[in-house]
Amino acid sequence: MQHDVMMTTLKGLKLYGMAQAADELHQQGVPSYESAQLILGSLLKAEIAEREIRSINYQVKIAKFPVYRDLTGFDFSQSSANEPLIKQLHRCAFIEDAQNVVLIGGPGTGKTHLATAIGVQAIEHHLKRVRFFSTIELVNTLELEKAAGKQGQLAFRLMYVDLV
Repeated sequence: MQHDVMMTTLKGLKLYGMAQAADELHQQGVPSYESAQLILGSLLKAEIAEREIRSINYQVKIAKFPVYRDLTGFDFSQSSANEPLIKQLHRCAFIEDAQNVVLIGGPGTGKTHLATAIGVQAIEHHLKRVRFFSTIELVNTLELEKAAGKQGQLAFRLMYVDLV
């Protein structure tokens, strides 16, 4: 890993003291710094990967999906869902475009499976914040909020979520 890239990475990880010390060693031309730079580069890559995995696991947990689902487990032959449209939604471009998507259908048509698969994709591959609600859960939460005289709290929390 080059010195400039390493400095940017260290600062991006908020390791300012380490960045300063490494920069001083580089400026002084310490001979052992070159070999240590390779090891430090590998450690930084491992740290970035670990932080990303922890972040994804945390985001999946707080999304409150009923179960973990992905699109590979969905049988389009058993559903009336429009496969090309679902695969397009699975790419999550609608989130960037701020478009609304509502899944409608009778019981057992795969709405929850598809919504969960799209939400998981948004978290794992696009690093988005997601919160899953069934319609009943959302209505009940809003009713409880209203009864407690705290209207708007859920809406405020959802302002920081990319996909509901």
